[in-house]
Amino acid sequence: MPLRDTSAHQAATDRTFQVDLRGLVDLLSHHLYSSPRVYLRELLQNAVDALTARHAIEPHGAFGIRLYADGKVVRVEDDGVGLTEADVHTFLATIGRSSKRAERIAEQRGDFIGQFGIGLLSCFLVADEIHVLSRSARTPDAPAVEWRGRGDGSYSVRTLPASARPRPGTTVTLTPRSDAGEWTRPAQVHALARHFGSLLRHPVTFDDGSGDPGATVNPEPAPWARSFPTPGARSRALAAYGEEVFGFTPLDTIELDLPAVGLKGIACVLPEAVPAGRRHGHRVHVKGMLLSEQAEEILPEWAFFVRCVVDAESLRPTASRESLYEDDTLAAVRDALAERLRAWIARAAASDPDLLGRFLQTHHLAVKSLAVHDDEILRMLLPWLPFETTDGHTTLDEFARTHRTVLVTSSVEEFRQVAAIASAAGLGVVNGGYTYNRELVHRLPEIRPEVTVADLDPATLTAHLDPVDRETELAAASYLAQARDALAVFDCDVALRTFQPASAPALLVDSREARHERTRSRLAREQEGGLWGDILGALHQEAPRAQLILNQLNPLVRTAVAIDEPELARTSAEALYGQAAMLSRRPLRPAESSLINRSFLDLLAHALRKDS
Repeated sequence: MPLRDTSAHQAATDRTFQVDLRGLVDLLSHHLYSSPRVYLRELLQNAVDALTARHAIEPHGAFGIRLYADGKVVRVEDDGVGLTEADVHTFLATIGRSSKRAERIAEQRGDFIGQFGIGLLSCFLVADEIHVLSRSARTPDAPAVEWRGRGDGSYSVRTLPASARPRPGTTVTLTPRSDAGEWTRPAQVHALARHFGSLLRHPVTFDDGSGDPGATVNPEPAPWARSFPTPGARSRALAAYGEEVFGFTPLDTIELDLPAVGLKGIACVLPEAVPAGRRHGHRVHVKGMLLSEQAEEILPEWAFFVRCVVDAESLRPTASRESLYEDDTLAAVRDALAERLRAWIARAAASDPDLLGRFLQTHHLAVKSLAVHDDEILRMLLPWLPFETTDGHTTLDEFARTHRTVLVTSSVEEFRQVAAIASAAGLGVVNGGYTYNRELVHRLPEIRPEVTVADLDPATLTAHLDPVDRETELAAASYLAQARDALAVFDCDVALRTFQPASAPALLVDSREARHERTRSRLAREQEGGLWGDILGALHQEAPRAQLILNQLNPLVRTAVAIDEPELARTSAEALYGQAAMLSRRPLRPAESSLINRSFLDLLAHALRKDS
């Protein structure tokens, strides 16, 4: 539908986008962009791309970007390559002919012109009208061209006298919607410009219309791109930048430099431990523009002890420009950055033992996860990693000096059951129940060939407990028989031994695997009847049993084995079992909790009857 000529140069003609514009904007807001705030990033990106193209034809030109926001309009002006009328018809018409599906958007973003179209369309997230005024630097004698797009899906194009835009470049002016003030008020525009463009290589200024000189959005380059008088000054500047970006003082900073893809930046070592597997987002800039604050894919999963900020030339953004496209280049970058982290650990191990100690104390779990899959890190750091042992928390290197045979438990509860007894017996036991521990301890002989590592089993422990003499065993036989009968419901045998410390009345030796096997066997018998049930019953004796080992050196046990009242003997055995189960710190089964309560009340009642 033609419009009246309002220009002295060429009449503007209304045109209509060849798609449902509102539907397309809805697609962008709900499926491509995470927030309306990206409109400013897209405008900045368009300007940067235009400047990049201008530098290609005028390498030594001094060009920049100027932002203006006064609450009524938002304006982005650049000294870039600009557009001719033919460019506008060709490139901005792309908006109308494409974007039928979200995947088509990605095809338009291969060069800066395609990005211009989609980036401009993103402004409809906050504006009802977009005004573009541009003049080409490639064709200096071409007139200026004006493009107006409106939220109802119509747009117009016309040429203007050269005086309308004296210098080459492009100015984009937005008329914000009334409900978009959150994203278009001056302070927010300035904040968004700093957020997205603080590392841009072209100068960017901001003017809020107050008459004050424009503020510089990116006053200085990234610290890794600057020169410093000393290595210490550089290190302090990198750490200060990491603290400014992430909000914590790094334990150390690792400088990252991959010339093949034009990547530079830093990795900041977290000062506090984080749960294994929790991946932090990393800040990734592409050619200076912030792409993402949550780019988990830039580092491998095991590197959860660092957060990094990088700027790269050759990484490929997705259509939304808010994450990285998973391709061979990204995979190679991830591997190369992982190698930089390994190299930092190696340098700390070789030349800075204090830093290594602080790092391992904080992030030992992260290093363990790395050492499981990385032989170099294993050889370098395994002897220095802390473990819970019968000698306390110590490194494997110190532990192996005392114990040439290292026993390792399969669970935390198993370690807690045997730690005190094993220590008194001179056994060296490591808690293998925590993540990666058991697997890593078994690899210790690869680093220390003189050390032998074996899994701890009940037989190993009981073999180090001294038997009682035959006379004592016979005197306790009646009590032991009653105790076995009382604890048969728990598939628990009872034995009498002597061991240190004498303060420990009993030791319950029972692994999680043995309990699971007994439960499985019992359920199978209950579900089967007849002959098959009888066969299972006959095989039941082969299932692993728990063992309550009473300590003859303990005064309470010596008193208990002399009890001649059957009910009191059973009650005391149940109480000793319950106390040993609680000392193991494993979760109690309902039947065990009931037994502990019942035995306590029975012993209390017996004591009261005796006193009355």
